[in-house]
Order: sequence, then structure tokens, then C-alpha cells
Amino acid sequence: DASSDGTWTRLQAFAERAGGRGIEVRLQRNPANLGYVHNFEQGLQAAGGELLFPCDQDDAWHPRRIELCVKAFARDPGLLLLHTDARLVDAAGEPLGRRLFEVLGVTAGELTAMHAGRAAEVLLRRNIVTGATMALRRELLTQALPVAEGWVHDEWLAAVAALVGRVNTLEETTIDYRQHGGNQLGARKRSLGERADAGARRDYREAMAAKMCALAWRVDAGGLQPPDDARELLRERLRHDRVRTSLPRARWQRIAPVLGELRAGGYARFGTGLRGALLDLVGPPGGRDAG
Repeated sequence: DASSDGTWTRLQAFAERAGGRGIEVRLQRNPANLGYVHNFEQGLQAAGGELLFPCDQDDAWHPRRIELCVKAFARDPGLLLLHTDARLVDAAGEPLGRRLFEVLGVTAGELTAMHAGRAAEVLLRRNIVTGATMALRRELLTQALPVAEGWVHDEWLAAVAALVGRVNTLEETTIDYRQHGGNQLGARKRSLGERADAGARRDYREAMAAKMCALAWRVDAGGLQPPDDARELLRERLRHDRVRTSLPRARWQRIAPVLGELRAGGYARFGTGLRGALLDLVGPPGGRDAG
């Protein structure tokens, strides 16, 4: 991606070594930097094969990663995207004693929903799919690309796949996910201060609302063809976002819309339940606070 360091020289050396072992490597160099999302898009479009395994990181794959994923796709012809757990390691590859799903707080209920074919319920609430652990069918690209503005490639691919087909989770760890200062995206638990930061909560809620609008626009424009139940779920998510991003500045005026949304089940389906409702009620003046 127009790297200015020694990346290209390293890739050329790698391609030569791999070619000596019978592995085809095609190198493509961008004349200008696209950024990681658009570069990822371009790489997917250039790749061949029915099943695609992103490898845009410095992590270490476990020996059975490809085998486990290929078997999962073979068992389920309708499966569009699969993701797995990962073992977290430091920059030197030493285990940190934690797994990715643990740090993300993936719940038993979320895993049950993913296995039961209800991935949209999980992924329209929050993303639990990490691109480094992902595998997908090539056919997904025809509907998913280009990635909508404001989305990261892995969460976008997962959300689209959940709307138009099936996404599942392998609970096995299939990679060592390296954590260091150079990560574009990493896995860490938010501090208490970060979770309590009203401004950060508001920014997050507004960013999520914008993402869902972009997803809905792609559906309305005919680029995506989800079934009726998935369309309705997305409409409900948009309605929930509209309520929470348009709350009045005065706390007392928030009571009716917050209680109404709590009764409608929006906080349970798309937020953090009662906790999110309480945060919306007591958030600082300025309105449009979210939890």
C-alpha cells in the first residue's frame, strides 16, 4: 500500500522463497496509499478461490486453522462468513493468559445465537468478529463491496453476511493474536474511566447510528437483499438509534422516551439493557448521551 519502508523488498524476497516451495505469490503495489480498509478491499477482489482467508497482520496461525474452517464451510453450504477465538500474545509471541472472546466479553447467549443462525441479532447490536480470525466465501464480496463509509472492513463484511446469509463462530483459538503498539486494531478491555466517559459514550452511539444508516441505505438502494425478518431487525435498530440520539437536553424530558424505549425492548436488543437506559437518563446536560 505504497509503503515507504522496506516492506516491498521483504515481499519480493518472500515471494521468491515461497515460489521455490511451489506456492504462488502475486504481488501488487499501489502507487498511492489507499488506507487499510480500501487496501483490504482491493486485496479481496484480487484474490482467487472460493474460500478467502484474510492475512493482513503479523499474527501466527495455528496449524489446524484452515482445516477447521474448511470443514465448517463444508458442513454448512449456506455459511458466508466464519470467525474464531484467538489466543492473545505479546509482541514477542509470548501468551498473555487471555483469549480474544474473553477480552471482548462475548457471552454464552451471543455464542448460542451465532450457532443458531441468529447472527444478525448479535452483530446489529455490536461487532464480535475480528478480521484476523475470519474466513469467508467469495460470493459474499458481490454484495458486500465496496465497504460503506465509516465501517471497518471486518465488521462490515460480518454485518452484511449476517443480513443476507449465515455467520457462525468457532470457539476454538485458531491464531495467536499479537498485541503491541503498532496494531491498527487491537483487543483490550476498556478502563473504568473509559466506560464512564459520557462524551465517549455519546460519540460511540452517534458513530454506530451513522453506520446503521449507511447499512440501511445499501439495503434501500438494492445493493443488499436481506430476507424480511432481517430487514425488520435493521429497521428496529434504526428506530432505537433515533430515540437515543435525539434525547432532549433536559433530563426530566428524557424520562418518557427512555422508558418507552425500555418497554419496547430496544435497550435489551440493541444496547446494554437497564444500564444503558439509566445512563441515558442521568447523562450530563447537552443531550444525545448514550451508554
